[in-house]
Amino acid sequence: MLATQSDIRHELSAQLSDARCQSDALFALVRPDSLYDRPIAERHRIIFYVGHLEAFDWNLFHERVLGLKSFHPEFDRLFAFGIDPVGGGLPTDQPSEWPSIAAVQEYVRKIRSILDEKLADALADPQLPASDGFPLSTLLNVAIEHRLMHAETLAYMLHQLPLDRKVRQAEALDFDAAPVAHRSVEIPAGAVTLGLPRANVFGWDNEFEAHTVNVSAFAIDQYKVTNRQYLEFIAAGGYETPAFWSGDDWKWKSQQGISHPAFWKQDGEQWLYRTMFEDVPLPANWPVYVSQAEAKAYANWAGKRLPTEAEWQRAAYGTPGGEELAYPWGGEAWGGESWSGEARGREAPARFGNFDFARWSPVPVNAFPEGQSTFGVHGLLGNGWEWTSTEFAPFPGFEPFPFYRGYSADFFDGKHFVMKGGSARTAACMLRRTFRNWFQAHYQFIYTGFRCVSR
Repeated sequence: MLATQSDIRHELSAQLSDARCQSDALFALVRPDSLYDRPIAERHRIIFYVGHLEAFDWNLFHERVLGLKSFHPEFDRLFAFGIDPVGGGLPTDQPSEWPSIAAVQEYVRKIRSILDEKLADALADPQLPASDGFPLSTLLNVAIEHRLMHAETLAYMLHQLPLDRKVRQAEALDFDAAPVAHRSVEIPAGAVTLGLPRANVFGWDNEFEAHTVNVSAFAIDQYKVTNRQYLEFIAAGGYETPAFWSGDDWKWKSQQGISHPAFWKQDGEQWLYRTMFEDVPLPANWPVYVSQAEAKAYANWAGKRLPTEAEWQRAAYGTPGGEELAYPWGGEAWGGESWSGEARGREAPARFGNFDFARWSPVPVNAFPEGQSTFGVHGLLGNGWEWTSTEFAPFPGFEPFPFYRGYSADFFDGKHFVMKGGSARTAACMLRRTFRNWFQAHYQFIYTGFRCVSR
């Protein structure tokens, strides 16, 4: 049954409300006296993000769509833009330079009140008013997914906040799984479709346009690289051997004094893993989370390399017969219905992977056999993004969003690399096949692992 315009309006309103609940719950984890902390040196203080999510929505809608004047232009500017985490120098602002939390919370409350009222009126318009040639539904999707992206980036930021500055939640950690039998999976040559066609579907500007890429045969790790495997790399002198690192990567590692993944810490002779709420003995079969520089060094040590975006896509969605699937496990999810980014309000099919805010932590890399691809590659969606070797660059026919021109284009600089897949804190809507994430190679704090390929 096709969704009516009324259904779409109701669904978009519900999705925005659900996304707000996700971000509000994250800020509630921070003890009130720690809201001006900076858990990651390259990022803004937490207080910035309290204001940013609403400022983004306000700046997107208030004048362009709703014809409203600003009630606090200073805050609109202050909370408008974040920081690219690497390369711009460390921020030097002090807590005293930021507004009081009461003032920021009042700004947030007032924006929500105004937008909820005015957007309800706009959504009642059968024509769904457009802006810059885009329907209101597109802008609402931008607001929803922007907030959900921050729900993930805020999680990894708060992961680095000292344990005593968070309100602890109960978490059942999953260490149990059958032993991981690591092997490579042969992927035959074939064509893949990257990107979205310009039709009546939502995607970010870097997802367009659809085009075909031919991929030669290769072999790929069946599972993500685990903490156990990465520990072998460290024991073999991986961080002390320049031959495994590029010149820039070795310089970064040496200058920053990096000798292990950011999620690990050493207690005497024992390695511990920092979860969101406690330090635990290193879970051997969880995926390792590292920067792209560290992933490349491991791959060089192993005599392999990182996959390209097209190779990853082929292993995840391809089939021996040449068809391409919507998800690694197929085109259906539960109840005989297609599962897609439009189904944000539904319960995600948890048997296929660790995603959609299901957990705070990873699980063993072989925990979800039902989620494997047609070729038998496991864990491609959820449980940690995966680095590729592909520079983040525009697809043929790329056009920036006129209302958010810098979203992608500011990062087409040869320094950012595509990540695919998703983590435990990735919303279901961003598990679509065409979604592209990206980061600089020297950033350790994201929930991103990798697997290797050969040939």
